[in-house]
Amino acid sequence: MWSIEDSQMMSLAIELAQKGMYTTRPNPSVGSVIVKDGEIVGEGYHIRAGGPHAEVYALNMAGDDAKGATAYVTLEPCSHYGRTPPCAKALIEHGVNRVVIAVTDPNPEVSGRGIAMLRDAGIQVDVGLMTTEAMQVNLGFLKRMEKGLPWVTVKLAASLDGKTALSNGVSKWITGPEARSDVQRLRARHCALVTGIETIIADNPSLNVRHSELGSLSNQLAPAEIHQPLRVVLDSQARLKGELSLFQIDSPILLVSTKDYPEEVKATWPAHVEHQIIAAVESRIDLQALLAFLGKTCNSVLIEAGATLAGAFVNQGLTDEIVLYQAMKILGGHGRNLLALDDFETMSDIPRINLIDERKVGKDTRLTLRVSN
Repeated sequence: MWSIEDSQMMSLAIELAQKGMYTTRPNPSVGSVIVKDGEIVGEGYHIRAGGPHAEVYALNMAGDDAKGATAYVTLEPCSHYGRTPPCAKALIEHGVNRVVIAVTDPNPEVSGRGIAMLRDAGIQVDVGLMTTEAMQVNLGFLKRMEKGLPWVTVKLAASLDGKTALSNGVSKWITGPEARSDVQRLRARHCALVTGIETIIADNPSLNVRHSELGSLSNQLAPAEIHQPLRVVLDSQARLKGELSLFQIDSPILLVSTKDYPEEVKATWPAHVEHQIIAAVESRIDLQALLAFLGKTCNSVLIEAGATLAGAFVNQGLTDEIVLYQAMKILGGHGRNLLALDDFETMSDIPRINLIDERKVGKDTRLTLRVSN
């Protein structure tokens, strides 16, 4: 069904979509290529929410050459009026003959309607080319649209013997500067970053994306183009108080607890701090309820936390992906463990983990693992 040209053009569209992974949220990252008589006449990708969609950039570049052309799109063109007009309508008005789509949009406002609009206008629509590859660009958006929950990535860093710190708690630095820069890029791709109160007390981190540490990405994105993730601190017993590095960075913070903070504590918070009470399960924040709350606006969540909280997300089957930075170090038998997990009684009880990607990052190794529960 698919020609070599079809596959080549969709591959290019997926590459274009990847360019928007740092800037489009909460919208999906989409790429589009327009081809006529074997020549690319237009291409584009969605850069940011509220701005033109990928198809519009490609159509504007193609101009009159769009008439009678084939448009390749990584995600079904929208059919509704939001902050921008529907892309399906634009494709029709520009007179394209054929539209090739990688993934049907699960957004209830679109979901098949864009395809139907194109077909009703007499345009040939072919769906399903390189679906798996295109889905990887928008795992968070797709999950949120389908389940109302964000994609959850647990970030870990450990020694060869599976430790995160020496027995005295010293952990700076397990990994090298290249790995730490890679973590900054990982943060920049996520809508929210979740940590626990123990991490705040122990390390007093800022939890922001630092432009100066983005490596080569800093040449592609200006500081103002970086979408700082929502910084979420789980503080079940409302203990957080005092001057914190977290508060010094003027980007959104969400404090989550199972009870209210004293008024005198809340009075010290800067304007960019919000608070949400979520019911407790065994005296701890209900993580499923937390994800449902974050899923209202967040496509993806990065967990950067200690062994207890990170282990809880894995224990409860709430983890989609683990990104593990493994350092070429040995920290000793009394070092701090990577995850606090329940004991498994049978091999069939353990989470199923598949290696998706393995690569060197400086002197360290980054493993990307998908988790099936």
